[in-house]
Amino acid sequence: MAGPLRFGGDYNPEQWPRPVWEEDVRLMVEAGVNLVTLGVFSWAMLEPREGQYEFDWLRDVLDLLSRAGIGVDLATPTASPPPWVAARYPGTLPVDEAGLRYWPGSRQHFCVCSPDYRRLARNIVERLAKELGRHQAVEMWHIHNEYGCHVPYCYCDHHEHAFQSWLEVRYGSVGALNDAWGTAFWSQHYADFSEVAPPRRAPTVLNPSQVLDYLRFCNEAFLEEMLEEREILKRARPDLPATTNFMGPFKPLDYFAWARELDFVSTDNHLDPAGPEHPMESALHYDLVRSLNKSVPWMVMEQTSAHVNWRAHNVPKRPGSMRALSYQAVARGAGGVLFFQWRASRAGAEKFQSAMLGHAGSASPTWAEVAMLGRELEVLEVEDVPVESKAAICFSWPSWWALEGQGQPAHDLLLVDQLHWVYGPLFRSGVAVDFCQPGEELGHYGAVVVPSLYLLDEADGQNLVAYVESGGTAVISFWSGIVDAHDHVYGGPYGGPLRGLFGGDVVEVAPMKDDHRAQVAWADGSLTSTSFWVDRIIKTDGDVLARLDDGPYAGGPVVVASRRGGGSVLYVGSRLDEQGMERVYSHVPALWVPPDLRPPPGVERVVRRGDHVSYEFLMNHSDDEREVAVATGGRELLSGTPLASRLKLGPQEVAVVLRTT
Repeated sequence: MAGPLRFGGDYNPEQWPRPVWEEDVRLMVEAGVNLVTLGVFSWAMLEPREGQYEFDWLRDVLDLLSRAGIGVDLATPTASPPPWVAARYPGTLPVDEAGLRYWPGSRQHFCVCSPDYRRLARNIVERLAKELGRHQAVEMWHIHNEYGCHVPYCYCDHHEHAFQSWLEVRYGSVGALNDAWGTAFWSQHYADFSEVAPPRRAPTVLNPSQVLDYLRFCNEAFLEEMLEEREILKRARPDLPATTNFMGPFKPLDYFAWARELDFVSTDNHLDPAGPEHPMESALHYDLVRSLNKSVPWMVMEQTSAHVNWRAHNVPKRPGSMRALSYQAVARGAGGVLFFQWRASRAGAEKFQSAMLGHAGSASPTWAEVAMLGRELEVLEVEDVPVESKAAICFSWPSWWALEGQGQPAHDLLLVDQLHWVYGPLFRSGVAVDFCQPGEELGHYGAVVVPSLYLLDEADGQNLVAYVESGGTAVISFWSGIVDAHDHVYGGPYGGPLRGLFGGDVVEVAPMKDDHRAQVAWADGSLTSTSFWVDRIIKTDGDVLARLDDGPYAGGPVVVASRRGGGSVLYVGSRLDEQGMERVYSHVPALWVPPDLRPPPGVERVVRRGDHVSYEFLMNHSDDEREVAVATGGRELLSGTPLASRLKLGPQEVAVVLRTT
């Protein structure tokens, strides 16, 4: 992915007559497009009957793009099998938890554990690689599309048998399985692996350990299929980088594990522009994706130019917002910004999804914004320097799966809400963060934030403890360190491996009523508020920074600070409001920016800094003009002008400041 920023999108020429292809390529050149994704949904056109292949039309498209100097991200079409697959092999269709079979007519209508699906997928991938993999236009491999998006879990017999085999490998004996799943409860003891079924529809709460293992198994089944496709492609063209498009904080798949297998990471970001926090949510998405594999590049594989078609009310992005959010991705390290899709479809389920080239063609204001962005990115030279992130948020997919299982104290305790809670104040103050796994090397971070890390094994817990004892600072929220890898509760006051960091014993938890807020009194007498949850904490050796000021638990500690070895910990036992979280972060230099140094409301600030160069990105996501204080001595790249001490940004406007030393 070295070279200029990539710009383009999904191209589906099979939806259009050949004369349109020439116009498409002409307009792509006009807009500065240098990369398109081809073939994502082309299986039926490439293999209209089993074993009957038609690649000439796609080769012609590749030739056309190559002559125009446009590169291709060549996709395997395995996300949407043709109708003949289901007609000939009905066992390839997935089954839901109630035993109902899905049917063709949409997409992703396949069972990833079906031997027939896997064989047919291998066949089309092998033929694609053989026929087109050596074409000069092809610059990268795109594997499948949005794995697990619509059918993350199947409950058919293929899955049942594969799950049983997976469990036998994982546990070795049915006795070990019974111990891991706690089957003494509700008479669930198994005598043989053949008795185990997927967690299908049941009368009431399912065994949470069984469900957790099934989510692990389904994640690995999809990953195994992806690796099969990757191996075929790499045999054909080992020099080409390979990716599959993620979906940011997507619960069913452990993207940390997936990203280790990719040459670069890519993501689809279809945020809701009507959401009041959409710039923050988008930034979190990109920080997470950048962090999944910190040794490889990343890019945006899909975003919308204006709106999607699948929400109840498809509010478009404001004029200029698409450009600002595209620069947000570049600011946070993206090596490219692509769209779904190039030309808006005239038929099909997504005909009213916006595109780079909409139904109105080049007369559309959206087209003007797209072309403007493409021309800017075509000449924007942003050196490969890292995002300046001195802190990290600890994140684990298995913990997410277990946290949101049934039978929890609060069924609406959702991990993404917890992420927004701890991330939002940092975003608004201009602090960029990485995301990290609890077991990775953490010593280079000035602080690690741990929001509701419910599931935590001993080894990962000890890694966090060692980070603190070696001089790091951790901010740990309620409902962390509660269960082990099998979803068994650690004994003693809550916290498991982290308990010794808290400075107090969490002896009970008390979720709050939906509409209830409590006051929190800080040591200096100031008040903030809290909601949702309260830990019942008995102070041990920590210092209480804040207590509940009213309600049945008045006087109880809410924020406890402690020293451990060379480091420090702040334990937060309730969902504080933003002012309360800012009070917490004010104790952590890596997380704190004084109010007078923060960007104005609505303005996002991100710095990419190298040894001798820095790029300061400023995106005004508000609908009003903002004035931003900037250091002199730099040059604004988009306008090419030197900077004064104040920079004015209009609504949805962007500035990129280059400084060299």
